[in-house]
Amino acid sequence: MSGKLWGIGLGPGDPELVTVKAARIIGAADVVAFHSARHGRSISRAIAAPYLRAGQLEEHLVYPVTTETTDHPGGYQGAIDEFYEQAAERLAAHLAAGRSVALLAAGDPLFYSSYMHMHRRLADRFEAEVVPGVTSVSAASAALGTPLVEGEQVLTVLPGTLPAAELAERLRATEAAAVLKLGRTYPAVRQALADSGRLDDAFYIERASTGRQRILRAADVDERSVPYFAIAVVPGPKPETRIPLTAEGARAEPPRSASDNGAEQGDGGALAGSAGEVVVVGLGPGDPNWTTPEVTAALAEATDLVGYTTYIDRVPARPGQRRHASDNRVESERAAMALDLARRGARVAVVSSGDPGVFAMAAAVLEEAADPRWAGVQVRVLPGVTAAHAVASRAGAPLGHDYATISLSDRLKPWEVVAGRLAAVAAADMAIAVYNPASSQRTWQVAAMRDLLLEHRAPDTPVILGRDVGGPAESVRVVALAELDPAEVDMRTLLIIGASTTAVHGRRVFTSRRYAALPR
Repeated sequence: MSGKLWGIGLGPGDPELVTVKAARIIGAADVVAFHSARHGRSISRAIAAPYLRAGQLEEHLVYPVTTETTDHPGGYQGAIDEFYEQAAERLAAHLAAGRSVALLAAGDPLFYSSYMHMHRRLADRFEAEVVPGVTSVSAASAALGTPLVEGEQVLTVLPGTLPAAELAERLRATEAAAVLKLGRTYPAVRQALADSGRLDDAFYIERASTGRQRILRAADVDERSVPYFAIAVVPGPKPETRIPLTAEGARAEPPRSASDNGAEQGDGGALAGSAGEVVVVGLGPGDPNWTTPEVTAALAEATDLVGYTTYIDRVPARPGQRRHASDNRVESERAAMALDLARRGARVAVVSSGDPGVFAMAAAVLEEAADPRWAGVQVRVLPGVTAAHAVASRAGAPLGHDYATISLSDRLKPWEVVAGRLAAVAAADMAIAVYNPASSQRTWQVAAMRDLLLEHRAPDTPVILGRDVGGPAESVRVVALAELDPAEVDMRTLLIIGASTTAVHGRRVFTSRRYAALPR
């Protein structure tokens, strides 16, 4: 039999506002699905984290575009429609296999939510049920502590994306209003409130129900600091009790892209208390025995893990520990997320493979931590066994003398810089450990490197190809530089290029620490 699709309303952000039924379904589902923007932070998953169980399958549905431009031939709408179709088929595969799927939605699944796009595409093929959630409008009203509407008054819910003139017209015609989808639309929303004569009666509520909730008069908001997860409310009855306005001078952090594209307000994982800390750890290259006891202890003490999905999956699940996995290309966003969690009291472990200071997350975290807004957050870095040293140990001692470490990726630096450094090191006659030699999008750099090095090195210079060292598909081979075949190299391969003093003796490779006597 086919599985069942559940649309799970999570409420506005506070995990305690998740309904009893929603919590039960989340914990029982075979598959938990959630959306995020390309930065990988899913607010929905963060809210649901206390109710997840170990061993559940997760489907992370990453939007190709939120507020950015796109080169999709169908433009923004074409890119989003294609994404929804592909996401629906991913969920359909689970449902067809008999697995139940809980698709998470901040707020209510059928109230400005991403869930409805999946419901339209799947509910005619599979059994589907919606579990309603507390809406952002209700959370904002509760935060104000004053009635939203009473008697025969009319409440109008408006998206802030409407033109300012239309917003103003609708605001004039209603007793009470809630304006969602703020962020970059706030200047136009405030103008519409002013034009309709409602600005003095309007309030601004940011991240209602979470530890970062802010309440201001709509006229007093700095439009440069308005996140997507904020709402403007015009109560119908005149407030008769004190509105709990946020203390003057309190500021929100810079706005983020919506993690649930089109979803209503919500935010998860807010923690009370003093700032925690961020520990950037290296797991080593693959074998669990290469993870140091110091790193193992830090992982066990962490309340939150942040990192690339592949590396997070290497860490054994621990009850109560939140896991924030993301794509490998969003290092700065991942660093900011870790620092933000720590600022709110979490003990965060940012997980890297190998050593975190070698082409990994330590530099990204420290660079982000230099921003004054993270001044109260402590950051530590714990070392790990590097991939270069692991490969070297399998081959012998090819890094026994001076050597250089170079990344062949030109994603963060131009190829001209990579080529210049390769030439300089080759001319200096040092062994070279080459990281990130190739990927599915980068296929020509290995051949270019080989040809450049042959201008300085003998054709029979030993080259070690270490792939997945410490993992289940480990292989280590030695070839001559002139015979290096780029087709045998991928992103999981690390290369070590020998120097003039590197020798192959049987199955072992070593770089001598002695040079021939030099003329005086």
